[in-house]
Amino acid sequence: MKTRIISACIMLPLLALVYLGGVYIWAAAFIVGVIGITEFYKGFEKSGTAPCYAIGYAFVVLLYSIGIIDPRNTSLFMLWMAAATIASMVYGFRVNERKLEDMTSTLLGIMYVGFLSYHIVLIDQSEYRTLIWLVFIAAFGTDIMAYFTGMALGKHKLCPNLSPKKSIEGAIGGVCGSIIFCGIFGWIVLPELLIECLVIGAIGSVVAQFGDLSASAFKRQMGIKDYGNLIPGHGGILDRFDSVLFTAPLVYYCIVFINMMN
Repeated sequence: MKTRIISACIMLPLLALVYLGGVYIWAAAFIVGVIGITEFYKGFEKSGTAPCYAIGYAFVVLLYSIGIIDPRNTSLFMLWMAAATIASMVYGFRVNERKLEDMTSTLLGIMYVGFLSYHIVLIDQSEYRTLIWLVFIAAFGTDIMAYFTGMALGKHKLCPNLSPKKSIEGAIGGVCGSIIFCGIFGWIVLPELLIECLVIGAIGSVVAQFGDLSASAFKRQMGIKDYGNLIPGHGGILDRFDSVLFTAPLVYYCIVFINMMN
């Protein structure tokens, strides 16, 4: 418990990068993408799978480069996605040396870690970049409130096969906490979008918990406890940002929806 609190305090200065935005948040998201895909592939290696690091790194670099060269060009993103899929499939051409899992894990790492993390950059480049705070408020707010609610009231297991310590009561507490935190943010910072902030708080909390459970499912299949030991008390980058990888796309596409309605 003490280690987790100290680690969380150490990470607080990183929020300054969210405030600064621009190249700072681009660099932070890029670093998360590179380290995250490394941890993800290493986890697969523990289970006997051999993803291609070179392809994974190359397409993360290409994706973030698009964000600098022409971030508004949808065709470039579609080309990137098609090329990543094709490259991962070509990697499996040596059928005597590689397995189906090697190809699929390579592509999954690119899409799960690289593509989902890039939505942070997309939010920062959008008209409502202030909503980028909801990505972290929903994700970390859910984690904090679920933890303390589960400790105090947790009796019924949520997903015992994936995460034995998580409870239904904790999950509900996480949703309530996220709604409250996002609502306070909306009331103070964006009162004209208060309803949208509340909705993002509710759905974002559910999505964040799916992200956390998805990461747990991968770790169970890989036979590992944590993706790494970079952050004391939290594990690796993916252990800390697994819920953020799910909430970032949600917030971005909510922004797209808001723009469509206006």
